[in-house]
Amino acid sequence: MTGKKSDKTSSEGHQGHRKRLREKYLKSGLNGFHDYEIVELLLSLGTPRKDCKQAAKEAIRKFQNLRGVLEAPAEELQKIPDIGAHSAFGIKLVQEVAREFLKARILDKPFYRSSQEVFDYLYHSMRGLKKEVFKVLYLSSQNQILNSVDLSEGTVNSSSVSPREVIEGALKNNAAALIFVHNHPSGAIEPSSSDKGLTRELVYAGRIMRLKVLDHIIIGENKYYSFAGEGLIEEYETDFLNQMLRGTAEARKRFYRANVAGDNIKY
Repeated sequence: MTGKKSDKTSSEGHQGHRKRLREKYLKSGLNGFHDYEIVELLLSLGTPRKDCKQAAKEAIRKFQNLRGVLEAPAEELQKIPDIGAHSAFGIKLVQEVAREFLKARILDKPFYRSSQEVFDYLYHSMRGLKKEVFKVLYLSSQNQILNSVDLSEGTVNSSSVSPREVIEGALKNNAAALIFVHNHPSGAIEPSSSDKGLTRELVYAGRIMRLKVLDHIIIGENKYYSFAGEGLIEEYETDFLNQMLRGTAEARKRFYRANVAGDNIKY
């Protein structure tokens, strides 16, 4: 009799705890929640009558943080006691729904030349990636985002990202402007020499095809680097125009030497 009463008290205790978590969420969202409490809420969707607190804490210990839990393979999640197939499925479903929501949100919203806005939309889906992923956002002349494309995975440089592919994508999407985004799995945001060289190439290719490169954003750990914000996009555009002007000046000099200085003016 004592055992049944103890089980009942324990059950009432975790039900009360779960109710408090839900009320806290309904009142202020996830503000003030620990990572394990968020995981606990997710697990409770798959096992509504079971205490999930210990399993949630164990998941955080194993995968380090909420991001790690969301990114963990379903089979690895199920190795934790009390996390079954239903709970693992629920966690992976939430992750995929969040990614699709963020993608739909950015495609539905005009882009106002705000690198912060792009960072806010893409951070959730890119912050936990183990490899560098290079994205291209194609925009209309009114800065409406038309499409978002993953162009490469791995080290980002001129050999892995082809300017030709970028231009072909722009023509396919009838784009007038471009934004480039890639992540640094290390969490650091300073651009490498390859990042700068590739961005310069892409700005040059855009100018030739009359496409405006608005920005190249590097996503790190809860922070980002904006090439436009640091003045590098403008610098590369100026370099391109100067090269064009120098090329035009050289062509004029050659014409002058061949046709004017040699008194060989042709009509």
